[in-house]
Amino acid sequence: MFARVAYGLSLVGTAAALVLRLLNADAVLTFAVSGLAILGLAYTLGHATEELGAAAGPRIGGILNATVGNIGEIIIAGFLIASNELEVVKASITGSIVGNLLLVLGASLLVGGLKNGIQRYDSQALGMNAASLILATIGLIVPATFAFLIGGGAETGAGSSDFFSIEALSIGVAIVLLLTYAAQTWFYFSTPEATAPGERDPAEQASWSVRRSLAALLGSAAALTAVSEVLVHSLDPMVETLGISKFFVGIILIPLIGNLAEHVVGITLAYKNKMDFSLVTSVGSATQIALFAAPVLVFFGLLVGNELTLVFSPLEVVAVGVGTFIAAYIALDGRSNWVEGLQLISVYAILAIAFFFVTP
Repeated sequence: MFARVAYGLSLVGTAAALVLRLLNADAVLTFAVSGLAILGLAYTLGHATEELGAAAGPRIGGILNATVGNIGEIIIAGFLIASNELEVVKASITGSIVGNLLLVLGASLLVGGLKNGIQRYDSQALGMNAASLILATIGLIVPATFAFLIGGGAETGAGSSDFFSIEALSIGVAIVLLLTYAAQTWFYFSTPEATAPGERDPAEQASWSVRRSLAALLGSAAALTAVSEVLVHSLDPMVETLGISKFFVGIILIPLIGNLAEHVVGITLAYKNKMDFSLVTSVGSATQIALFAAPVLVFFGLLVGNELTLVFSPLEVVAVGVGTFIAAYIALDGRSNWVEGLQLISVYAILAIAFFFVTP
């Protein structure tokens, strides 16, 4: 049922968003329609990737799922960088990591625990992702601390020596994170007992042909690119009309829009008591954003001339650190219940309230 709704949103939503863009229609309506279209396209893209991965084998499928799972948000962030909305991009990166670790993981534990009671999973499979997230948190803390010590930051002019130092540090950190992601990916391929991120249930078989999967993958990616441009174009007038901050849109709304379909899958897996796969969807997605998406966006900023640094605000750094700590603390014992899920959601709600009142 959800799949049919998603496909309908993909087709109708994409066409409607493009028409609204051409007609220069109301910004709030255009943003909402674009968001719904991106939701459907993200689901279609993820489904096509899963089907293609099933034909290629579980390990390649796992890497495909992890890489493509956040492609919608990466595309949106790319258009935001091109529009020089760098603080919104940073907020979306923070929101993706925190949302996956607190909201999605929390909802999965809550729904799965209410349905199945105490659930068990392989805690060792989470160990590497937890370590990678701690590394990513350090990758946020160090540039922010460095910028504070030298008196620089987001307000520093692009031509100043302080900005050059911050940019050089950001590039260095991005390289380290990408190398770590590459090494982790290599480990999954070279170690037989390792579980690949996003690996499918071996009992599930592909229902699409390779040709159909490729066509759906390429078509949904192209439509996603077009609709993402529409969404970014409507951002400024939408924010002005509703009177909310761009920061809140970036840290709450954009991650929800870009990853909601994937979130539904993770919660559904927990409901079916497939906790190992559900945790890969939430924790693995956060790891992929931190180690792959964020560094790639740093280099994309260099390419288009709008340099994106890894200097995040103190609240963003605290949010990522708190999310990483509490998610690891709750998940690494190999057992979960619905109360732990509620606790994670409560932390997300506290942060969301703070985000709403932030005025950058």
